[in-house]
Amino acid sequence: MKFGVNTLIWSGGFEPEKYPIDALKEAGVDGIEIPVFTPGDLDVAAVRRVVAENALNVHFCSVNPDGINPISDDAGVRAKTVEHWKTLIGVAADAGADQIAGPTPAPVGFLPGRRRTKDEWKWGVEFHQALDDSLADAGVTLAVEPLNRFETYFLNTSADGLQFVKEIGSPRIGLLLDTFHQNIEEKDLADAYTLCGDHLMHVHTCENDRGTPGSGHVDWPGVLAAVKATGYDRWLTIESFNSHIAELSAATAIWRDLAASMDDIAIDGTRFLRDLWERV
Repeated sequence: MKFGVNTLIWSGGFEPEKYPIDALKEAGVDGIEIPVFTPGDLDVAAVRRVVAENALNVHFCSVNPDGINPISDDAGVRAKTVEHWKTLIGVAADAGADQIAGPTPAPVGFLPGRRRTKDEWKWGVEFHQALDDSLADAGVTLAVEPLNRFETYFLNTSADGLQFVKEIGSPRIGLLLDTFHQNIEEKDLADAYTLCGDHLMHVHTCENDRGTPGSGHVDWPGVLAAVKATGYDRWLTIESFNSHIAELSAATAIWRDLAASMDDIAIDGTRFLRDLWERV
């Protein structure tokens, strides 16, 4: 198992000078998940240098930025969206990342006030299928993330996410389950992970309030035991957001400090998860 931290804990871009890398490694962090929203802005060489110098792995997270929407009713927007994500896949490969994760089917916060339509579902499936060759060529996988009902109407539950990736039908495209979102949407949190089986491709290990894992009411023993029982052996990555950065605070509706310091979420959280993983 690999233990990671998402660098949105410290900043909205790739700013390694803000990461307590030595302390992270001492706590048992194996890699970093970096947010990439505008692929052309990423300093790929800097990413490769930092991860090589510190013997870390790297993976990406991303969302659909303004003007990019896989399920738009405008065919031109959908075509533009495919090209955007193909570019991102290429940048991930160039940076040495072998995975991109995130809420790929729809823009975060796009809430039209109705249920998804059959056309939107079809367009979402077709969008992901259109990326399959690029993923294969780049050696990159894509983990699709359901979000809670306050952030998307398209995919909320593990059951819907599982059906979605099954219809896509690619071994390079699987499911990301995030304990923060699934804690809101699932009847039984551990069962959500059991259901996914070998379609589980990524796990965000987040406390119910986005604070330090182990400090809230997430059923960590149940979740980690369920994950282990599936045979999953990829990433357990802590994701949180720096509430002192106005853009991140507004985007994630975090209006208070979640821990004594942001470092604590990553360092104490990793120690907690590593210890529990060995015992479940």
